[in-house]
Amino acid sequence: SGCALITREGVPALVYYGINAGICIAFAEDDDLDRWRRHPANPVIAEPKRGDPAFDVYRVFDPHAWLDGDVYHMILGGLVKPHNVHDTAYLFTSRDLENWDYQRPFYSPNPNWTDANEDCACPDFFKLGPRQVLMCISHPRGTRYYLGRYHAGTFIPESHHRLTYPGGASFAPESLLDGMGRRMFWAWAIAQRRPGTDQFATMTLPSVLTATDSGGLMIEPVREVELLRRNGRETAALTLDDDERLFPALAGDCLELRLAILPRGARRAGLSVRAAPNRIEETRIVYDAAARTLSIDSTRSSRDPAVFRAFPMATRAEKRDHPVQTAPCPLDEDGMLRLNVFLDASIIEVYANDRCKLTGRIYPTLAGSRQTRLFAEGGPAAFSPVHAWDMAALVYSTGDPAEDEATSHADAVE
Repeated sequence: SGCALITREGVPALVYYGINAGICIAFAEDDDLDRWRRHPANPVIAEPKRGDPAFDVYRVFDPHAWLDGDVYHMILGGLVKPHNVHDTAYLFTSRDLENWDYQRPFYSPNPNWTDANEDCACPDFFKLGPRQVLMCISHPRGTRYYLGRYHAGTFIPESHHRLTYPGGASFAPESLLDGMGRRMFWAWAIAQRRPGTDQFATMTLPSVLTATDSGGLMIEPVREVELLRRNGRETAALTLDDDERLFPALAGDCLELRLAILPRGARRAGLSVRAAPNRIEETRIVYDAAARTLSIDSTRSSRDPAVFRAFPMATRAEKRDHPVQTAPCPLDEDGMLRLNVFLDASIIEVYANDRCKLTGRIYPTLAGSRQTRLFAEGGPAAFSPVHAWDMAALVYSTGDPAEDEATSHADAVE
């Protein structure tokens, strides 16, 4: 794990953890970022070994680095030394990227927010509006972030928020500030299968993070995703009272769906996607009105016995299958639940009210597992028109219009 930054001299640099060695740096040697030169002093921060004076002082692990004025700063994620209980990061500074001085723990953990076995890994520290954000993972529970203040080399967390819940797939987040000033965020959607059956993963859609006045961050899909829309269609608005409705027009396995739900007494309401005609496979997106939660229920998503939604996620602790991912999700002020759902073969991503985002892997096995239904349970719920689009394949630009056109045509033929 690691990060990238631009040096004082304007050279792109990679800062990364070298396993069993420490923090290493490499510099780009061409503008296409194809050739890189390792720093001759690697590791620039050596990993302390048992018996070293620093072993019980700080941990050398996942780095995040930035340039502040003339001084480079680097935080290394980990657990609180010497007992390795609760999360923190360790701050180092340098003037030349080679000689680093340890300063202090970057922040103090709050045991009311995180579990004792949660670490700070894959850290990403940035300013967003008036707040500072420390985004990271814990290996047991996945993607999360702190909001707070930054003063004199110390981060003061004021709130803690999760973007992965038991059963979820979001892991190892990264972000950047794009040319329009947007904070772009994406994560690793880990494979949710038993060890040895599929070690491949994919990345989530890019999202935009925005600061809000009420706490937490606004999270919404990047607008450029709309360029992938094809074959747009929509349903009529309707109310279901302890009932469900199949919509053949919404069938697909690579879809974007947008809708709003107003629970008018229903205990639960939502939609079923990637469903087989006989319902032997389906994935349910469920809003629970009493609990004010949103869930992805993948209990029947796949007939493949290798599917396994491990929790805890990436630790040596014993894992169990957790097929229902549930997150707190208050309704908007008008009582609506606004959903934006993306389906792409094995991956599902659900954005709710621009505040909640759930990511999962579902692995349907049947060719007919393409149906979409709306449902309300225990009472009535009103549904807006459902807007649906097939999603086209993503095409990367080469900078050569003729080559780009040929690639687009080939994808369309396929």
